[in-house]
Amino acid sequence: MHSPFNLSNIKATSFFMISCFFLWACENDVTQVQNWNQKVEMVETGKQILAYLSTEGKVRAKLTAPLLLRYQTDTLYSEFPNSLHVDFYDDSTKVESQLDALYGIYYESFNKVYLRDSVMVFNTNGDTLRTSELWWDQQTQKFYNDKPTRIDTKTQHLYGAHGIEASQDFSQIILNQPSGTIEVEE
Repeated sequence: MHSPFNLSNIKATSFFMISCFFLWACENDVTQVQNWNQKVEMVETGKQILAYLSTEGKVRAKLTAPLLLRYQTDTLYSEFPNSLHVDFYDDSTKVESQLDALYGIYYESFNKVYLRDSVMVFNTNGDTLRTSELWWDQQTQKFYNDKPTRIDTKTQHLYGAHGIEASQDFSQIILNQPSGTIEVEE
């Protein structure tokens, strides 16, 4: 007589059940796999920011902003999405110029700041630079862009159709394709 519960049937049934379990356990949800493979951006948030920039032991600038988002990606950068204000100092820590913009990004590894939306820079003489976009190079302490730029002094209104390069105190200014009335002193 042949019994349905012999050892070979039990082994075969056990092997079949274990194989089904492993096949079922290895099944992956497509969205879970996609989520697993996505890069995760690390973001630090700061509110009511007050930060000082110093080089060679001297304070060079003071930044204030209502919101800071610092991203830790391949390139570290800090974003100021809700405006920023910067006071730039000379060697004796006197304010030599100030900057306002509605948006800015600081690229830490390049030591450069990109500004946009109602960018305005003014110095202690009352000279004012207005533009839609501007870069500030922390190493050279210069502003530059290739966008239309306007500079107002007490006596002049100057325009650069294709940008500007200027020291942060406006002691040196190069306008690309300038226009406006320039008064020359002898």
